[in-house]
Amino acid sequence: MKPFLLVLFTLLYIAAHAQTGTTGLRGLVRTAQGDALPYAAVVVKGPAPATRTTGTITNAEGRYEIGLQPGRYEIVFQFLGFQSVQKQVEISSGYVTLDVTMQEQAYRLAEVQTKAGNEDPAYTIMRRAIAKSRFHQLQVQRFRARVYTKSSFTVLDLPNLAEMAFRKQLKEAERDFNFKVGVPVLNETVAEVTFSQPNTYRQRIIANRNSQGDFLSPNQFYNASFYNPTIAGAVSPLSPKAFAYYKFEYKGTYREPGPDGKSVEVSKIQVIPRQYGEGVFRGTIFIIENTWAIHSLQLETVNNIGVSFTVRHVCSPIQGVWMPTNQRYNGSGSYLGVKATGQYVRSLTFSEFVVNPAFVEDIEVADEKKGPPAQTLSKSDIKGQELDELVKKQKEFSTKNLRQLVREYEKQEKQARKNRKEDVTVMRDDSLVVDSLARRRSNVFWDSLRSVPLTTAEVKSYRKADSLGLIREIKAPNDTTRRDSTQRKKSPNKFSPGQLLSGYTWRLNKHSSLIYTSPISRVEYNTVEGYTAEGALNLRYRPRVDSISRYRQITLSEWNFGGTGRYQFGRKQLVGYGLASYQHKQTRLALSGGRYLYQFNPDNPISPFLNSLTTLLFEQNFARLYQKDFMNLTVSASPFRERLTLTGGLEVAQRNELSNYREDIRPWIDWRNRAYLPNRLENAEIASTGFPTHQAITLNLTAAAKIGATQYVIRNGRRIARRDNDAPLLTLNYRKGMGDVDYDFAQATLSHSFETGIRSRLNYQLSAGAFLNDRKLYFPDFRHFAGNQFFFQQGDVVSSFRLLPYYQYSTGKRFAEGHVLAEFRKFVITQFTLVRLIGLKENLFVHYLATPTSRNYTELGYGLDGLIPQVLPFFRVEVISQWQDAQYKGLGFRIGTTLRFGR
Repeated sequence: MKPFLLVLFTLLYIAAHAQTGTTGLRGLVRTAQGDALPYAAVVVKGPAPATRTTGTITNAEGRYEIGLQPGRYEIVFQFLGFQSVQKQVEISSGYVTLDVTMQEQAYRLAEVQTKAGNEDPAYTIMRRAIAKSRFHQLQVQRFRARVYTKSSFTVLDLPNLAEMAFRKQLKEAERDFNFKVGVPVLNETVAEVTFSQPNTYRQRIIANRNSQGDFLSPNQFYNASFYNPTIAGAVSPLSPKAFAYYKFEYKGTYREPGPDGKSVEVSKIQVIPRQYGEGVFRGTIFIIENTWAIHSLQLETVNNIGVSFTVRHVCSPIQGVWMPTNQRYNGSGSYLGVKATGQYVRSLTFSEFVVNPAFVEDIEVADEKKGPPAQTLSKSDIKGQELDELVKKQKEFSTKNLRQLVREYEKQEKQARKNRKEDVTVMRDDSLVVDSLARRRSNVFWDSLRSVPLTTAEVKSYRKADSLGLIREIKAPNDTTRRDSTQRKKSPNKFSPGQLLSGYTWRLNKHSSLIYTSPISRVEYNTVEGYTAEGALNLRYRPRVDSISRYRQITLSEWNFGGTGRYQFGRKQLVGYGLASYQHKQTRLALSGGRYLYQFNPDNPISPFLNSLTTLLFEQNFARLYQKDFMNLTVSASPFRERLTLTGGLEVAQRNELSNYREDIRPWIDWRNRAYLPNRLENAEIASTGFPTHQAITLNLTAAAKIGATQYVIRNGRRIARRDNDAPLLTLNYRKGMGDVDYDFAQATLSHSFETGIRSRLNYQLSAGAFLNDRKLYFPDFRHFAGNQFFFQQGDVVSSFRLLPYYQYSTGKRFAEGHVLAEFRKFVITQFTLVRLIGLKENLFVHYLATPTSRNYTELGYGLDGLIPQVLPFFRVEVISQWQDAQYKGLGFRIGTTLRFGR
């Protein structure tokens, strides 16, 4: 806990306080009742005759302040649900005070709403807005903006157990790092953000200040657009699929000043999810008539662990394009018993803004359900045509024609990118760089950048943080004997006896580390070895590391040298192995060798940690082990931008069968009708799984390739496959046994996971294989399967059987295996909104195995994820029926998790 707190509340160096700028604008924004309006948008245009747009937002007290050069400006005040206010102001010297009172917005209703039987006007508005959503996204060719973000994160409550267990650490955090339950963690960030079509975002943090620790990363809503079909995993109201998830109600229209002195009509639309919960929004969205762009919005959603988010955007016209210059995000909820709330405000000031020349001409959209346009185009009329040329010829398009037109434009642009040798599989390219001076900016610098003035409470919090920072400074940098007591820290490389018990990582220099794993941390038990203690020592050397920022590094190459030792108290023996490896980008070479014990199934169907519990507490020894003296060489590579992964291994080993270390092993708890089983297994295919000591040379070759186009995102130079649009993975494996064994084995596996709807997925894995030559092989060479015989299920939820005995149907002949898992956002009990809101999710699954003896073994099951919502959300409960040759064999229950405990 202590290291965690030290990381969370790392001290920020802040210089002395200084004066603000000399000229500008400040004031207070209130309602007609005199209440302050927090986070209202203040848009500044000018100075005349320039058209540059800047701005700020009011703080929680309704105050605003912005430094401006002398000149004449037009100031626009905006707040969701209130009438915009425009003011002209002349700034000559000093700060001009401009207080504003804003009136609540008055709406007028469309006449069509009063006519019985007519469709709600919201639907024709939304059809047009949806048809034009991609048009609005493509309007922006590129921009450069300065983004000011202020956040406040507050831990409201901790579980009683945590408060009792970590009371001392919490007191230290309160004293040393200004952290306390109920007190907000304040953060300010100023970043330079650039965007260019089609998908490139670059963010450089130039200033960061925190009242207690380091800066908070922008959340998933930042740099995301509601013109996208989904945002943060939820269906946007402007998605082409929106009508399947939402109902819309028209609430009225109002008029306000727009760009170039022209007024605009804005309609308020109520967004009503058909079933509220994870993956959808509810709230209101304001759409500008005729242009069908977003004017503003206030929408709420909930994520998969029950934390709710409220998003507020207010847009301003930038060169005729409505952009979200003022953004607010609120989040609240609890996770693992920790209750917290967060508030984020974001203000954008554009210094460069270029409109896509193909989208300069505006387009009128006709709703064909209300009345078709004067001319409707066919697919042949659109195919191969330039968008801007068609727009010049015809100003009005149907919603269908507009979607076809934009798709044709994107198709042509994609082909042009291919011709320029650009990677069209990259859907988004993001980078984040932190300036080396970001955390050392003076107050003078901050006051010149800050878009939102600090509140009284925030000033007080920063002053306390500043005083703590000064206490931590070295009083005499050149005198090593004069340091503050709070700075007396042990060298990270200094040895202490306690490190032998807990394990430690010594940083030897910039490129190398020595990693020690204590045997105490790996104490296990099984009936073959008895109690075991395993320790490791590893030297890691990284000759080349590309530093993207303080928090992001890309390792270009890495050397590892190490060894693992394991003492078996039951057998009174020491076993272990050594390892040497080299990795350069995606290519890895590893050499290992020694004596060690392995499960017959190399995929470890039960972890050593879990097997220790089942053996000691429940008198069930599930793990079956054999000994191997081996030398192994493995090479792996991922060419073609990781679309193909090749792995080759050659192993020479002497394999020995083992028995339990004693026949009269006594369990901790002596269960009636239970007894420890021998290490030799029972198998339906062979009379005995025993084998003599023998030499085996094994060649193992694997190729895994993604079939079809895989889409990627790039984050700080690292390519990451998009899980929501990944390609099927085909894996081919060939294994050849030589020496005292003689066999050839081949198998193929096809796996895929894809979305079937919002927060719904279908996952499958299909495998088949056979021993092409089975002249001589032993039980370790068999094809084993991911079974389970304990009430607790862990491992891959897709490819693991729930009730299958671990080795009963292992085969030395042939097999076919299939796994299907369907995850549902809304199925049976999740039809109820409350169930979805607390984070429960349902799934159905089927597991099938065909071997010469398995008799079409099948499992049909139902699972409920989030067994203990918001406390232990990663657990699930399952009920499974067992079948063989279509005959019912029994029912079982499992408590499961996707987390792995132990190794």
